Amino acid sequence: MEQTPFFTSQEENELANQKIAEGDYVLIYLDARRTYMIKMQPGQTFHTHKGYLKLDELIGKEYGEPIKSNLGIYFTTLKPALTDYIMKSSRNTQIIYPKDAALIVMFSGIGPGSRVVESGTGTGSLTTALAHYVGPTGKVYTYELRPEFQKNAAKNLERSKLIDHVEMKSGDVTLGIEERDVNAVILDLAVPWLVVPHAYEALRPSGIIVSFSPTIDQVVKTTEALRENGFVFIETIECMMRAMQVERGKTRPQTLMTGHTGYITHARKILKLPVQENTQTLIQEETVAEEAPVDQEKVEEIA
Repeated sequence: MEQTPFFTSQEENELANQKIAEGDYVLIYLDARRTYMIKMQPGQTFHTHKGYLKLDELIGKEYGEPIKSNLGIYFTTLKPALTDYIMKSSRNTQIIYPKDAALIVMFSGIGPGSRVVESGTGTGSLTTALAHYVGPTGKVYTYELRPEFQKNAAKNLERSKLIDHVEMKSGDVTLGIEERDVNAVILDLAVPWLVVPHAYEALRPSGIIVSFSPTIDQVVKTTEALRENGFVFIETIECMMRAMQVERGKTRPQTLMTGHTGYITHARKILKLPVQENTQTLIQEETVAEEAPVDQEKVEEIA
């Protein structure tokens, strides 16, 4: 009589993923300020100011297991998370920080199977987040004009094992977008307002555009373009993140914080009305509704 395996193949793979294997990237943790992303290569030694670690001794160990340097200092091996791959990206330009990437992903409405157009690729930090969320069956089409940026971004995506969910493209999206019927268009470039008409053509009805801009002048021009090109539900937000120093009797906000990094503008595509005046009326009504004072008593009564 044939016996049923104790573990399914999927469970066996998950168990294997709990152990460090040759070629894996591992986050070596000393403390909150000192972490190192290294690739497990046999015969190699990783040197720090707290001593060195022989990588041969790490391979086969479980993630989370403490390891000791030759100076007797303990480190910990952690399995890299998405934020680790983003923050440890090889950089030749500014990255999109996780606080902004998280909001961009949420506002874009993407998920497994989504098709997304992104420009520009830059270091690939945002591309990494997008590819993580559209996998395993979706695709990110990322446009970048500078080949050196594209090459570096590809290395970062290969390191996070997300390159299969990404199609790297060379092109200027201010001149047009090749893809059609996509779920979202994500922009991180100097002149996003020039891309808005092309984004409209690329998006499916009710598709979402999200633009990240460091200056408010860019936001104003982009918002005007969105209103003129069949987008509604237009909103711009800024996210600032402040960590806490937690210790009994001494808990308080940390002195340093991640303040302004950029503005996130998002909107949704509608099918254009036959008469342009009707579209303008719709926009005006939306603006009036935003500015109208709220009758709190009526709101409470309805609730």
